[in-house]
Amino acid sequence: MDIVHHAPTATILLHVLITVSVTVRVIMRRAATGVALAWLFLVVILPIGGAVIYLLIGERRIGGSRARGIDMHRKSFEAAIAEADQQGITAVDWTRHPPAATGLGRLGRKVSGMAAVRGSRFELLSNTEEILKNIARDVDQAETSVLMAFYIWNEGGVADDVFEAVIRAARRGVSCRLLVDALGARPWWRSKQPKRLREAGVEVRQALPVGLFRTFVGRIDLRLHRKIVVVDGHLAWTGSMNLVDPRFFKQEAGVGEWVDAMVRLKGAAVAPLAATMIGDWCLESGEPAGKIAEKAGLRFLSPQGDADIQVIPSGPGETGDGLLQMLIALINGGQEEVVLTTPYLIPDEALLQAIRGAAGRGVTVRMIVPEKVDSVPTRYASQSYFEDLMEMGVEIWRFRGGLLHTKSITVDGAMAMFGTVNLDMRSLRLNYEVALFVYDAAFAEELRALQQAYIDDAVRLDPSAWEERPVTRRFLENSFRLVSPLL
Repeated sequence: MDIVHHAPTATILLHVLITVSVTVRVIMRRAATGVALAWLFLVVILPIGGAVIYLLIGERRIGGSRARGIDMHRKSFEAAIAEADQQGITAVDWTRHPPAATGLGRLGRKVSGMAAVRGSRFELLSNTEEILKNIARDVDQAETSVLMAFYIWNEGGVADDVFEAVIRAARRGVSCRLLVDALGARPWWRSKQPKRLREAGVEVRQALPVGLFRTFVGRIDLRLHRKIVVVDGHLAWTGSMNLVDPRFFKQEAGVGEWVDAMVRLKGAAVAPLAATMIGDWCLESGEPAGKIAEKAGLRFLSPQGDADIQVIPSGPGETGDGLLQMLIALINGGQEEVVLTTPYLIPDEALLQAIRGAAGRGVTVRMIVPEKVDSVPTRYASQSYFEDLMEMGVEIWRFRGGLLHTKSITVDGAMAMFGTVNLDMRSLRLNYEVALFVYDAAFAEELRALQQAYIDDAVRLDPSAWEERPVTRRFLENSFRLVSPLL
């Protein structure tokens, strides 16, 4: 009888103990206020379950081994950049660019260790079939090495042309290394393609493998979201596109084909992109970076072309909130126009205020997002920010031609960001991303033309009509917004 009588008291005490313990842990971790409050809210309403979820995914735990590896590669990057300084590769003529570019370049070096490099040539492509065929062509022409890192690899269509090209390269003696995310490409890892690659001599590895043991070592939802291809150490690809043919990818999601863009680079920007991929490979393989760089023919290339480019890798244990700071600085540098494209819009408070602030001071700000996205919680959470943006004059354009997946920002037709990072807290806090900050009017103008093509296939959201949506819809949006730091 006494046991029954004291059971409620024990439950209450356990509830209080768990809540207080996790609260203290959250506070001492000094997470962003919105993120911290979301976790505390979850723990209060689900004390035991919430605490377990927090311990699993609430902190950016990467494990001691990975942290030491990242630190080692950071020192290698610093040494390489010092060498680039001596060779004059980082001697960007900032007088060619807007005043804001100088500070942006300095900030990027401070937060990531990666300096802007002068002299790169680019080709911006937005046709999926053309992109895949050109990557396959470049791999077919490889003589020494092929390095690839992708979040998703998917069988079917023209993506298989790239797959077969890698096999052909390996069979003729080219050193081929493929790093593909363990979770993002889970269906692909269960297919026959990884085995075929290994049989041909391709070195294939999972990035950030998941499993019970790794749950205790570090978070299992930290993902490699980068998309990088480097061939023979002298040309590189990056952008928003996974190694997929949209006609064969997520057709059941009901959002149309994914719409992406990639950039093909030659010149000085190739080396930092290759170094980023090699760093990721070394973290998973334990191989010495110098050995891989030698096989890949990696070296700083003489300037080619007029584009000055800063490669900014980001992720837990790497740059902290460095990429977020770069995005905010880029937007704050706008004087006339800022145009942004993102598939997932869940900004943190600082990024939200930067976008609002730009519109508030008279800059024309256009935000292009897909009309439909493949995640219901993300869709509603994203829509909760529309009113905040539009009340300051931000134009919201909803793209109708599929799931717009391109991640880009153009500023005043003179500076740009292009890469793998979404304007959401998962990209900015949990994923390993790579972004190009491009100081070049020709690139910015070409990217702005692509953004205009998206606008031409989009409908502008009317602020008055948006205000009349049902209260139930608002409640749903705001409810998902509460947990948006966790999405």
